[in-house]
Amino acid sequence: MAERLDVDIDVVVVGAGLGGIYAVHRLRQAGLSVVGIEGASDVGGVWFHNRYPGARVDLASLDYSYHFSDKIWREWRWSERYAAQPELLAYLNFASSELDVRRDFLFDTWVTGARWNAARARYELTTSTGASITAKYLVMTTGQLSAARPPAFPGLDQFGGRVVMTSHWPHDHVETRGKRIGLIGTGSSGVQAAPPLAEAGEHLYVFQRTPNYAVPAQNAPAEEGAQEAIGARLADERERLISATRRAVNDPIPQHPVGHYSKQEQQAILRAQWERGGTSMNRLFTDQGTDLVANTVVADFVRDRVRETVTDARTAEALLPTYPIGVRRLILENGYYEMYNRENVTLVDIRSEPITEITPGGIRTRDAYYEIDLLVFALGFDAFTGSLRGANIRDAQGVELTSRWTRGPRNLLGMMTTGFPNLFMPTGAGSPSVLANLFLQNEFAIDWITDCIAFMESRGYASIEPTEEAEDEWAAHVAEAANTGLRMQYDNYMVHVNKDDGSRVFMPYLGGMESYVKRARAVAADGFTGFKLS
Repeated sequence: MAERLDVDIDVVVVGAGLGGIYAVHRLRQAGLSVVGIEGASDVGGVWFHNRYPGARVDLASLDYSYHFSDKIWREWRWSERYAAQPELLAYLNFASSELDVRRDFLFDTWVTGARWNAARARYELTTSTGASITAKYLVMTTGQLSAARPPAFPGLDQFGGRVVMTSHWPHDHVETRGKRIGLIGTGSSGVQAAPPLAEAGEHLYVFQRTPNYAVPAQNAPAEEGAQEAIGARLADERERLISATRRAVNDPIPQHPVGHYSKQEQQAILRAQWERGGTSMNRLFTDQGTDLVANTVVADFVRDRVRETVTDARTAEALLPTYPIGVRRLILENGYYEMYNRENVTLVDIRSEPITEITPGGIRTRDAYYEIDLLVFALGFDAFTGSLRGANIRDAQGVELTSRWTRGPRNLLGMMTTGFPNLFMPTGAGSPSVLANLFLQNEFAIDWITDCIAFMESRGYASIEPTEEAEDEWAAHVAEAANTGLRMQYDNYMVHVNKDDGSRVFMPYLGGMESYVKRARAVAADGFTGFKLS
């Protein structure tokens, strides 16, 4: 798409990931003029950038895909139960071509500022390429796990080897064969990247601060006939997943608390899930997310499997999390624990042996020195607010959006926030967000946004924003939904902690997709109650 200067349009969509692709299509379909803006050179979002070795989705491919289009569903075939990054990116490229959305995107372009002009009822946007755009509506499909946390270690700028990040893996070839590799970070990306790095490298040093629970994916070729069966009832399946499940996926539904079963029955349920694979280990008993005793039954089972797998007892114990399972993201692994039985893999526990500096030739800890040729950082993301902060969105008085959220994000339905009219943030904090299937969650949110815009346009409204009272009510409801969960009690990227008084804000909505959709639809059906229209 050619650069556009001084354009006034209906909607700007920021981000060309799975949400942005659908947003441009859906809004254009509604008869609106749309411009998409994307910092990368093509579509794909997280799957464009996260192309590190071993990158793979942790939801079943048949759930983690678009459900709005019979044609896309019919013409694409998933090859695996859990698709790898190349296949996911190919899918998003295929969908983008089918929907013909690239012509409406400005690629290699970053939003550098967006300010609400109250007199004109427009956002005035500036970009990294000099293009300036005014738009009545601004839709931020920038994702919640897209702004990477940069590494900050003394001496990093002096390192003589190559430095890469899993979150923005280079597009050129990264030589790993025969290299002494240092991997810092053992969250989802680190756990996925480690086995292929160990396979290729001369030696892999894994620097772990906090061990995480990882369970086997048990990946396999796609089940024959399953995609066709869903395709025959695609619209019904879409509605069921959106409005009648907690995560918009085909999870097993727990029936009873742990105490309902004998110890032998508990172990049989856990063993069956271990062999089946997938993150449903988080959802086997109705009370494992709220009761520490019940949670420990599951956590101990997983810890015992690690002890069985890792032959060196000291390494195995260092890999065992001590906190409850499920309070941090549960990771799907493909050979991660078996990897530690290789002679060319060393686990370095930097909680007991912290990194003191990075030198031109390697990493020095308090107790040892490790010679490194390639440094791989898997440090996670500045979740929820990072990508919004980078866009420098300001209200009519010039106040930056996230500066108003110092005590945690505040909004209504995770969609909009007071003081920023016509700004939509699908799948943001206050929605199910990272706790649910983001393909279907984006489909629902963008349909809701499109209906909201149609409501406004048909009645001649210039702007919409939440009332402060409605924001307060939603914040109270989000807090209530989280208060019984163990997640709230432990530090993780989903919990905002206020340093002055220690108060905690759980950022996603823990009440489930079905509850969220019911409330959001009720708001729309009641003429967008809780919102101020002018």
